[in-house]
Amino acid sequence: MNAPDPMLRALAAAHDSLLAPFGLDEAALARALKLITAHRVDDADLYFQTTRSEGWSLEEGIVKSGSFSIDQGVGVRAVAGEKTAFAYSDAISEAALADCAMTVRSIAAAGQSRRIQVQPRRAQGLQLYGVDDPIASLDSAAKVALLERIEGMARAKDPAVVQVMAGLAAEHEVVLVARADGLLAADVRPLVRLSVTVIAERNGRREVGNGGGGGRFGLGYFTDAVMQGYVDQAVHAALTNLESRPAPAGEMTVVVGPGWPGVLLHEAVGHGLEGDFNRKGSSTFAGRLGQRVAAKGVTVLDDGTLPDRRGSLNIDDEGHATQRNVLIEDGILVNYIQDAMNARLMKRAQTGNGRRESYAHVPMPRMTNTYMLGGTQDPQEIIASIERGLYATNFGGGQVDITSGKFVFSASEAYWVEKGKILYPVKGATLIGNGPEALTRVSMIGNDMALDSGVGVCGKDGQSVPVGVGQPTLRIEGLTVGGTA
Repeated sequence: MNAPDPMLRALAAAHDSLLAPFGLDEAALARALKLITAHRVDDADLYFQTTRSEGWSLEEGIVKSGSFSIDQGVGVRAVAGEKTAFAYSDAISEAALADCAMTVRSIAAAGQSRRIQVQPRRAQGLQLYGVDDPIASLDSAAKVALLERIEGMARAKDPAVVQVMAGLAAEHEVVLVARADGLLAADVRPLVRLSVTVIAERNGRREVGNGGGGGRFGLGYFTDAVMQGYVDQAVHAALTNLESRPAPAGEMTVVVGPGWPGVLLHEAVGHGLEGDFNRKGSSTFAGRLGQRVAAKGVTVLDDGTLPDRRGSLNIDDEGHATQRNVLIEDGILVNYIQDAMNARLMKRAQTGNGRRESYAHVPMPRMTNTYMLGGTQDPQEIIASIERGLYATNFGGGQVDITSGKFVFSASEAYWVEKGKILYPVKGATLIGNGPEALTRVSMIGNDMALDSGVGVCGKDGQSVPVGVGQPTLRIEGLTVGGTA
C-alpha cells in the first residue's frame, strides 16, 4: 500500500481544524481572494493558523509555573508593487474573511498592477517531520518527572552545583495557505525544547552554565542519554567559568568552535543575505552577486529541508516548499534568501524562505537552518596552529549592523591559547568585527561541521521564529577581541 501524500494529509488536518469548525470550505477561500483580486494587485494570500502551546518550568525542585494556550486566527494580505496591505482576525469566519479582504484590497491603484492568473493546485510539500501532537506524547505527571530527572542529573554531576532551573516547552501548529494564484498548501508542525541552567559555586564565586535542545518531534526524544548530554554541557560551562580569568584584549587570531557558534555566522552574515535588505540596498552584500565575499573554501547554505530540525519546514509561510539554498559557494556570493514579494521585485526565484511569526504578522525573507560546510582540516591541528589567540566554543548575545556588517558578540565560553596549547578559560571576551570582512579572513576550516542542538530563535522586525545554525571549527585572522584584562 502506498503511503498517503504528505500534502493531502496536511490539507485534511487543516480542513478539520481550521475550516470545517467555522463553516468554511475552499469555495469560501476563493470568494475572499476574489474580493481582493477584483482590484489590480500583484499578489494576495490567506494564512490560517491554530497553535496549541504548553510550558513547564522547575526551580529548586519545585514546578514554579505551568502554562497552556490556544491561539488561532487568519491573516489576509495584498501586495501591489512594493506596497503591502495586511489585516488579521482572531475570529475565523467568512464574514471576518470578507472584512479583511475589503480592507486590504484598497492598496491597489487603478491600472497599476497585473491581473493574477488563477490555476487551482495543491502545493508540493515535503515530509520532514511527523504530525503527532507532542503535547499529548507525555501526560502532565511524566513531564514533571522529566524535569525532576534532569535536575537530579545536574545536582549529581558535581557538588559545586548549587542551583538548577529546567524548562520544557511543546507546541503543535497547523497552518493553511491559500494564494490568489490558486495554490493551496498546509503544514502540521510539532516543536519541542528542553533547557537546563545550572549555577555552580566555589570559594564564594558563582557562575552560570546552560544546556538544552529540541526539534520537530515528540517528547519521547528526551531520553536519559539525551538529557545527560544537556546536563554535561551546562555543568561543564559553569565549572569552566569558575576557573576563568579576565580575557586579554586586542587584535588576534580567533578559533571558533563547531555547532552553536554558527550563531555568529547567522547574525553577522545570514541577515545580510536576506532579499529585502539587498533589494533596498541596505545590506553590505547588495549588488555583489557573482563576486568574492569570503575566503576560498567557505560555502554557506540556508537549508529548510533537514529532517526534524528546529528551523525546518515542509512549506514556508507562503505555501512554497522549503529548499536547500547555496548562498556563498567557495567564497563567491551566488544567491540571496527570498520570499515571494522580494523575489518578484528582484526578478529572481523565490527560495522557500517566506516566514512569519503568526497569522497576525506579515511574511518576510527569513533564515531556516543556516550553516557553513566543513573543510578538510583536523580541529586539533587548527587549535595547535595558534601562536597567541582565543579559542571560543560558545556564544551568548550579540548585535549586528546589517548596513555595515559590523558585529559585536560575547563569548560565554572561551580559552586563551599560546603556542598551540590551551592554557586557561577566560571570561568577558567580546568579538568585534565585520561579517563580510571576517569571512575573507577565514584561513582554516575544520572537518567537524555540526549543527546546534535545537535552541535557536531569530528576531527580525519584531517577529521571532525558530531557526537552526551550524558550522565547523574555523580559524579567523585579525579579529578584535574586547576583553577585561
